[in-house]
Amino acid sequence: MSEVQEFENQPVAANKLEPARHFAASYAGEHVAGTEFVIGALFVSLGVSTYDVIVGLMLGNILAVLTWAFITAPIAVRTRLTLYAYLEKVAGPGVVKIYSIINGFLFVIIAGAMITVSASAVRIPFGIPPQVTWYPNSMSFVFVAVVVGIVISYVAISGFKKVAQFAAVCAPWMILMFFIGGIAALPMLIAATDGVSSITSFSDFAAVGDTFIWREQDNGIGIWHVAAFAWVCNVPMHGAMSDMTILRFAKKSSYGLFSALGMFIGHYMAWICAGIMGAAAAMLLNTTVSQLDAGEVAYQALGWAGILAVIIAGWTTSNPTIYRAGLAFQSINPKWDRIKVTIVVGVFTTIIACFPFAFAQMLDFLGIMGLAIAPIGAILFAEHWLLNKVGMTPYWNSYKGNNINMPALVAWLGSLVFAYLLNTVADVHLFFLLLPTWIVATVGYMVMARMAGAKEDFTAQAAQEVAAYEARVAEEKAFFSHSEQIDKATAKDIAKNPLITLAKVVAIGSLVSCCGLAIWVYSAGPGVLGQFQQWLVLPTILYFISGTYWFTKKESAETDETEYYSQQPEVESRG
Repeated sequence: MSEVQEFENQPVAANKLEPARHFAASYAGEHVAGTEFVIGALFVSLGVSTYDVIVGLMLGNILAVLTWAFITAPIAVRTRLTLYAYLEKVAGPGVVKIYSIINGFLFVIIAGAMITVSASAVRIPFGIPPQVTWYPNSMSFVFVAVVVGIVISYVAISGFKKVAQFAAVCAPWMILMFFIGGIAALPMLIAATDGVSSITSFSDFAAVGDTFIWREQDNGIGIWHVAAFAWVCNVPMHGAMSDMTILRFAKKSSYGLFSALGMFIGHYMAWICAGIMGAAAAMLLNTTVSQLDAGEVAYQALGWAGILAVIIAGWTTSNPTIYRAGLAFQSINPKWDRIKVTIVVGVFTTIIACFPFAFAQMLDFLGIMGLAIAPIGAILFAEHWLLNKVGMTPYWNSYKGNNINMPALVAWLGSLVFAYLLNTVADVHLFFLLLPTWIVATVGYMVMARMAGAKEDFTAQAAQEVAAYEARVAEEKAFFSHSEQIDKATAKDIAKNPLITLAKVVAIGSLVSCCGLAIWVYSAGPGVLGQFQQWLVLPTILYFISGTYWFTKKESAETDETEYYSQQPEVESRG
């Protein structure tokens, strides 16, 4: 993907729109990351049954995909604006500044937790104890966290594009590591389960899961809590519209459906496999999963490849998150230098990483983060979909020239007060607060907007808005056929290069070899787990050498081809 997180105020031009495969890779890569090791293991200690996890995650992830596809993506494609630019147009610069501070702070917390995840793997070779409390109990760990934070912050300062490219190389291997880690750890649990010798049906898997992994407790947590969390944990991206920044580059709003790759690979398969690895690691070490960090869990299942997986998982999450946090704070004052802002963000993020409170409380933190900014998504939803249906005009606040859209600000803060009362007075669980909060924000905003002047006559301004949209759509249609020619030409050039083809074959073969090793350890049983871990290092090294070459050359060819065609007169005439 391009550097799409910049604070820009103009719609994306037709020649900047990207093909479907980029969105597929982006969602599949971004949602298989360090958080999956954390959340997957935390579900083990949540006290829900195997059925609750399997079915609850399915329902919640379906809701998340539908929110991306039918709420976020259509608005992003219709406006072609970043969230920050669209929010400024709807709610005014004053609200954007408040939102940016809150959003940036939340991103800093997540990035800090992911540095903690990476540090949890780096600590293993040095014999540093796991950090499972909210404060550090080892100065050696603090040193490791600071070093990891410096490295990650440096890369974030260098720019997002290289980070995204490396993450794309890592994504296929990362996905596979979760899968084969679960497969490799499962025989140990099967061997300890009475009446189960192999997994031949869901009932066999449920018997193993209920015995050693997701052991149900009488704590009032069940399937709907799991489903609600799977939906709300990504609310900042879909319900609160942050992924407008990504999806504004989509040629069609249907590209929002590619979020299913992230949800059902990262937030379904990876969470389940991380839970299996966590339970097996706890059994091996004769402890509970709450006393293990992500590094220990992955190391017990995958050996040194597991350490690398956790380091990369935390790295690929924290890097773009620090970058996004820097841009969020920079949007408060666009004159600020992005590099300097990102340095400051990196310092605070590294300090937070030394205190693993966010790592230890990830489920609750993600729920709070989603709830805090979800009302903004409700306001944007009302502005885009509902105002014109009840006789009001979208962007009315911008047409009136107000610095702050007071109905939007009051609806946002008022809905959060409502959520707080529901939680403290009515004892509604955190995961169930999103929907009523969203409804209150939507209705409250529409009522107050009507009173504040949204029904006034803005016919001339609205006509200009429609004309600009129609001109942009015509430009995009004219450009699409040309971009398809570029894609075909690029594919032919890549196919002619024997070294790229060889690198592709080696990379794919390395991933297949990893799968073969997983099948072997599952068939042979836990006795060969040590050998499996040793052999897994070889195809991992081969994959990163060949995969990096393959991806780099492929990206270079695509860039060269696009630049060549963009210099042709017919392209210039199309804008």
